[in-house]
Amino acid sequence: MSIDSSAIRILTVDDHPLIRVGIATLVAPESDMKVVGEASNGREGIAKFRECLPDVTLMDLQMPDMNGIDAVTAIRDDFPEARIIVLTTYTGDVQIFRAIKAGAQAYVIKNLVHKELLQTIRTVYAGRKTMSPEVAAQVAAYAGVEALTSREIDVLRMIAAGSANKEIGAQLSISEETVKSRVKNILLKLGANDRTHAVTIAVKRGIIEL
Repeated sequence: MSIDSSAIRILTVDDHPLIRVGIATLVAPESDMKVVGEASNGREGIAKFRECLPDVTLMDLQMPDMNGIDAVTAIRDDFPEARIIVLTTYTGDVQIFRAIKAGAQAYVIKNLVHKELLQTIRTVYAGRKTMSPEVAAQVAAYAGVEALTSREIDVLRMIAAGSANKEIGAQLSISEETVKSRVKNILLKLGANDRTHAVTIAVKRGIIEL
């Protein structure tokens, strides 16, 4: 099939070669789009973007050297009109909000790539934002829920690492009573039954990473 000279030019940024090959294979039969560049991490993605100036960039979130959120932010700082689709296995609402805040116009879950990606590329190229029902459901599920503070997230990360309240207090230079207060707030905000449950919820929502 011949490719239109005005075809949508796509950059793929993902640390998994098989994902990049899969996207190229998916795009190849389409006459209105073509892959013009690939990168394996966020830092490479920024450099490749400047080199290729693609119409649409597909950006993974979790990558070595520089993650997708930081790469999206950097690209959009220099190229405010850049059209970026986050392509990831992570469905947590916090990750979604971070991606949107960074400037992504769409968020596609990798197991839905064959179903949604091509139309999402066309929609974003046309200047519109889009969100799949699965992703929208994640956002809606936690709409209005009070967010954890940065200090509460620090405590939660240390809980996930197995630290006791006394250890957390010593490392963060706060009293054990303050740690207990923050843990109480964390459980309340996350709707968790205990510390382990809080970590499980936080990982699922993308608040922390293990």
